[in-house]
Amino acid sequence: MTQDNLNYDRVAAAIEFLTEHFREQPDLREVAARIHLSPEHFQRIFTEWAGVSPKRFTQFLTLDFLRSRIHEFSNMQDAADAAGLSAQSRVYDLFVNIEGVTPGAFQKGGLGEVIRYGYHSTPFGMCFLAATEKGICGLGFVDEDRRRTEFEDFRQKWAAAELVHAPEFTQAYLQRIFSPDQKNLQKLTILAQGTNFQLKVWEALLSIPPGAVTTYDQIAKAIGHPNAHRAVGTAIGSNPVGFLIPCHRVIRKTGDTGGYNWGKTRKKAILGWEMAKLGGAAFLKVFALLDGLKAITGFLS
Repeated sequence: MTQDNLNYDRVAAAIEFLTEHFREQPDLREVAARIHLSPEHFQRIFTEWAGVSPKRFTQFLTLDFLRSRIHEFSNMQDAADAAGLSAQSRVYDLFVNIEGVTPGAFQKGGLGEVIRYGYHSTPFGMCFLAATEKGICGLGFVDEDRRRTEFEDFRQKWAAAELVHAPEFTQAYLQRIFSPDQKNLQKLTILAQGTNFQLKVWEALLSIPPGAVTTYDQIAKAIGHPNAHRAVGTAIGSNPVGFLIPCHRVIRKTGDTGGYNWGKTRKKAILGWEMAKLGGAAFLKVFALLDGLKAITGFLS
């Protein structure tokens, strides 16, 4: 058995153990002992393979459990007890540090927000576009067989919001998003729900100018996690606002275009369109935090 295969088996065993016992909040020494490694050795191989530490992985499992059950609890102490956490403050910390919102904001699921959406023709096929008065919160390309899937995924993310079919509202955004003339592009605001790690990845994507490309490894280095290229790929694949958060500008280090949530052919078409129509310099920057959602203002010039 090669060393890589051996390490994979060890990490797989650790993941299985953590998945079954995360509510007991096992520490590093306990998990390492289960696979007969020193805590230091286990920490190193797990982090190299998974892109996150065993402690962080346990936090993700705990948060995933809380996300699925949070509406069942009348208070945060009950949630903490169910997840094996020592205090309700740890529930709060998990949501804020990983999910990017408070537990209360997550429970609300967009409560009080009116989100208008529509389906529109773009240079790259039909798209689903959703926005509030504050900014754009969803953009994805849809073929006929993906219309319902894209909408259902979005509705699950914003479960408590009022969704209104209003293509006349989103049409105004569409014209600005896909303008071939940079001078006609005005300030746009993006509302993107995500973990802190996802938000860092999406922010890094915003620094890639139109018509340019980078690699998953380069994004991982840019956010200070050089070994987390797998996790970077997952975050890129979770991009809720396609095109504006330009995940299409990330390719493999071999030069292959790599995968794309909305199809490799569309990815190549967008890159070619940008190279031909846009080019030049562009920058987008984070400017505020609105109601627990990351708000990103983009300026193209």
